[in-house]
Amino acid sequence: MDLGTAFAFSVRRAPHNDAIVDGTRRRSYAAWYDEIRRAAGGLRAMGLAAGDHLVVVMRNRYEMATLYWASQMTGLIFTPVSWRASFEEIAYCLEDAEAVALAYDDAAGGAVVEAAMQFGLPPSRTIHTTARGAGVPFVRLLESAPVDEPTPADENAICLMLYTSGTTGRPKGVPRSHRNELAAALTQIAHHRYRHGESALGVMPMFHTMGVRTMLCSALLNGKLVCMSEYSPEQVLRLLEAERISSVFLVPTMFHDILRHPKLETTDLRALSRVGYAGMTMAPALVKECLEKLEPDVFVNHYGSSEIYTFTICDRCDAKPGSAGRAGLNQLIRVVEPDPARTGKEIADVPPGETGEIVASMDSPEAFRGYWKRPDADAKAIHGRWYRTGDLGRFDQDGELYVVGRVDDMIISGGENIYPEEVEDALIRSGLVRSVAVVGLPDERLGARVVAFIESAQPGVTPEALDQACLRSNLARFKRPREYVFVRSLPRSASGKILRRKLRLGEYETVPA
Repeated sequence: MDLGTAFAFSVRRAPHNDAIVDGTRRRSYAAWYDEIRRAAGGLRAMGLAAGDHLVVVMRNRYEMATLYWASQMTGLIFTPVSWRASFEEIAYCLEDAEAVALAYDDAAGGAVVEAAMQFGLPPSRTIHTTARGAGVPFVRLLESAPVDEPTPADENAICLMLYTSGTTGRPKGVPRSHRNELAAALTQIAHHRYRHGESALGVMPMFHTMGVRTMLCSALLNGKLVCMSEYSPEQVLRLLEAERISSVFLVPTMFHDILRHPKLETTDLRALSRVGYAGMTMAPALVKECLEKLEPDVFVNHYGSSEIYTFTICDRCDAKPGSAGRAGLNQLIRVVEPDPARTGKEIADVPPGETGEIVASMDSPEAFRGYWKRPDADAKAIHGRWYRTGDLGRFDQDGELYVVGRVDDMIISGGENIYPEEVEDALIRSGLVRSVAVVGLPDERLGARVVAFIESAQPGVTPEALDQACLRSNLARFKRPREYVFVRSLPRSASGKILRRKLRLGEYETVPA
């Protein structure tokens, strides 16, 4: 099975269901399929052929989703890049992906046009949605002769290439096959217990693994995808009520914002029944708040990555807040001795309760087969049949996994291993702060000192009060921060992950304590 054929089957199954909503635009499966086939015909007329990379730099919108499915109809490799990326990052991805064509909107400003010119893409190979963009207007694609049906594709052919967020350096291309993508979507449908016709909020960026999977799951179930071009808590609440959305899949920071918005109490959320989060751990207090205020029938912590979409699933967060749960369908998880240098030595399991690096089976049908043109990255991440996640975790006495940080973020201070997330958890549980990131900064005596960067704290909170809170908690004395820095905002990626490397580099703005 390939994605284009899977979408064509969905159209035949329920042609009159709403398929996509973007502002005032609303399309049924039948109407959208006609436009997708025309867009696919337009891409072919531009000279694009199966196996070519179409780089797309857009916000979540009808045009981006249409180009995704048009790519699946024609065998192209849909290659989305963050619209928040800089000129240098876009130029790098165009060259790295060996892009044959580019589609963009006005979200990235002039950076995307400048990058295309530097790369040497002619206007005949650029597609735009802007009023005065260079190249082919998107609407012209819809005037093309439609393709009759999807081009049959081998299930192992690459259909999508995601770029990692680049939290530790240059982004890496992650090629994904039709088999990978269908397996990932079906796993999410099963674990999140989605139903036929499930309506979904498309707020996670479609260049991110969560966003593109939300789109795919929705289509396989003849659901309605409601696009959000730009995130705001108020707009989320408005769309949840107006479109009677039944499922959301967000990062914890978004839930934090939504649950604190003044309009939450007056928003009708009775249609919302499937709630999931991923991308980072969620504080137990926020888990409790989600369960109490959203009252979902299903609440899921989905732990995975761009490389292997599903590692573990926890669907009983009420009983085990903070747990990542057990291995997902067709997956096996181990916790092994950490190897920050990735020496390639034989990996050995650590006992339950001890912290180690989480590794996942490469035998999963969701698993990629290696990074795009990066054998050096393959050597670090792939160890025979095992994928090194780079995450630190531990199994509890019930065999359930807890993720406690990143191998690269582990702080070695005075010869002791300190995991940032356990320090952050102690500070959040104190009730004095709501958003914090802990990193290790160079220290002549200790090697590294623990520093807490505070974004959001209770009025009047002082470093002395935070230090006392840590001492009163179960946190060992040597793990408490040696310094507290109050910042205007913590640096985050487009998917909401905290970029600790930017804190180490001093890329933040301080505010008075």
